[in-house]
Amino acid sequence: MRIDLDYLKSRLKEQVPEHRYIHSIGVAESAKKLAIHFGADPLKAEIAGILHDYTKYWPKDQLAKVIKENPELSPDLLDYSPELWHGPVASIIIQTEFQIEDQEIIDAIHYHTSGREKMTLLDKVVCLADYIEPSRDYPGVNEIRALANESIEKSLVQALDGTIQFLMKKGWKIYPLTMIARNSLIDEMNDK
Repeated sequence: MRIDLDYLKSRLKEQVPEHRYIHSIGVAESAKKLAIHFGADPLKAEIAGILHDYTKYWPKDQLAKVIKENPELSPDLLDYSPELWHGPVASIIIQTEFQIEDQEIIDAIHYHTSGREKMTLLDKVVCLADYIEPSRDYPGVNEIRALANESIEKSLVQALDGTIQFLMKKGWKIYPLTMIARNSLIDEMNDK
C-alpha cells in the first residue's frame, strides 16, 4: 500500500479547524504507537488516525444525505446523535476521494465512534487512540492512558464506560452498537 501521508494531512487540513487537525494528528501518532505495541499494522493505524474525523465538520444534512444514499451504512444512525455520523460517512468518502480500498482501514474509521462486536485489533487501536491522544483532557483520561499500556481491551472498556455514563447523565440515547462493543470486549477479556 502506497499512500502519501503528507497529502492526506494537507487534505484533512482543508476539511477541519486547526484544533481538530491537531487532534487528528495526535490520534494518528497515538494509533501508530498503539499498533506497534499491540502488533497491528502501524501504517494502517496512522492512515486511519489521520482520516478518522475527515467529515466531522460537514453539515448535518450533507452527512445524512451520504447515510441515506449508501446502503452499506445503517439507516438507524439517523435515529441517534449526529456526533456518530462522521465515522461511517468518512469510511465511504475516503474510498472515493483517496482510493482507499483496505477494508481494515475503512472499518477502523467507520467504527471509531461506536465500536462494534468483535472489534479487530486495528478497530481497537484507532478507537482507543481517539480517546487518549495527547490533546485529550477529560476526567479519567490519565487512567485510561495508563491502562492502555497493559490491555487495549481493559482501557477501551473503561473509555466506553465513560462515554455511556456521560450520555446517561445527559439523558441522551445510547447507540446500541456501543453497548454491544463494550459487552464483546468483556467477553473477549473473560475468554483470555
